[in-house]
Amino acid sequence: MNLKRVIPFAHELMRSTLRDGDIAIDGTCGNGYDTVLLRELVGKSGHVYGFDVQKQAIDNTKARLEELGLDRNVTLFHKSHHEIEETIPTEHLEELKAAIFNLGYLPGSDKKIVTHQNQTISSLSSILEYLQPGGMVVLVVYHGHPGGAEEKEAVLEYTSELSQKNFQVLQYGFINQKNNPPFIIAIEKL
Repeated sequence: MNLKRVIPFAHELMRSTLRDGDIAIDGTCGNGYDTVLLRELVGKSGHVYGFDVQKQAIDNTKARLEELGLDRNVTLFHKSHHEIEETIPTEHLEELKAAIFNLGYLPGSDKKIVTHQNQTISSLSSILEYLQPGGMVVLVVYHGHPGGAEEKEAVLEYTSELSQKNFQVLQYGFINQKNNPPFIIAIEKL
């Protein structure tokens, strides 16, 4: 198959953006897969900041990083991603090269704990302000849960109104799949 599924494509976008020494954010740590990828890409001289509102997600991510020997140069926060500006040191915010989010809920956990549109938009706004030219934000939008459709619409509206002079915004997803298939919104800062 030549067309990539959404997660492999999201990871490909991160690989094309991040280099050794870069600063990156995982806005929704989940089970740690994206955090591990980001840490591998930024190397020993970069730094990754991970956020999640569920302690289980932070614990899962920490365990995965430790198991792979990648726990150095990663800072995890049991907080919402909308608290990025208050949490990450300014000198690292000003060097921010990439961020990734999986919007929705943590698979295998309480489906009532989900990302929320106002917090997601607030986080995006902060990240885009600091993102370096050539930097990338990737949102994998899962929207088949209660509140997911509203968050999807809010994120689409917000990102479609970004100035084309400053950003390129891509929507990528399969349109013939049933049951609210996830899709990607990728934002590149010019």
